[in-house]
Amino acid sequence: MATRKKAKGKANAKRKKPLATKTAPRRKTRTVRKQPAKKAPVRRASPKSSRPTAKAVGKPTPTSPRAQPVAATPSPTAQPTPLEERIGFVTHYYNHLSVAILRLDSGTLRVGDLIHIRGHTTDFSQRVESLEVGHAPVTEVGTEDVGLKVVEHAREHDVVYKVQPSQDKGGSTSAS
Repeated sequence: MATRKKAKGKANAKRKKPLATKTAPRRKTRTVRKQPAKKAPVRRASPKSSRPTAKAVGKPTPTSPRAQPVAATPSPTAQPTPLEERIGFVTHYYNHLSVAILRLDSGTLRVGDLIHIRGHTTDFSQRVESLEVGHAPVTEVGTEDVGLKVVEHAREHDVVYKVQPSQDKGGSTSAS
């Protein structure tokens, strides 16, 4: 094997270190804290300008009507209508699939049933078109977790109601 020869000349010369001089000891610096900004004094109206003028004494001053208290919107735990039965709530929502995962507490849910999903910002009704349990399509489910294709955005903790068919159509409740 061939070995490299060392380069000679200036490239091989060692650098000379500068002579070390004794440095002066460091002085301790005082930290200067900023003073908080002074608040502007509160300007009050003079007592003369706060009294009504002679022109305004004879005229009644217009007053704005008092604001009426706003009635609170019903919360998700509000009482449903007599035709609705609470069957569960939304545990998760997959927005790219438009699928809500429901945890059914009571009752059964079938394909073709009319449901009402209500929450803080959600309020819509739809007919059940597809149900899945464990990625397998089913036609009826009891009290368990189920995937449901929804038509609008649903959020976690939204309450799911099953809408009972109305009895006023000649007493017939057949689904067509």
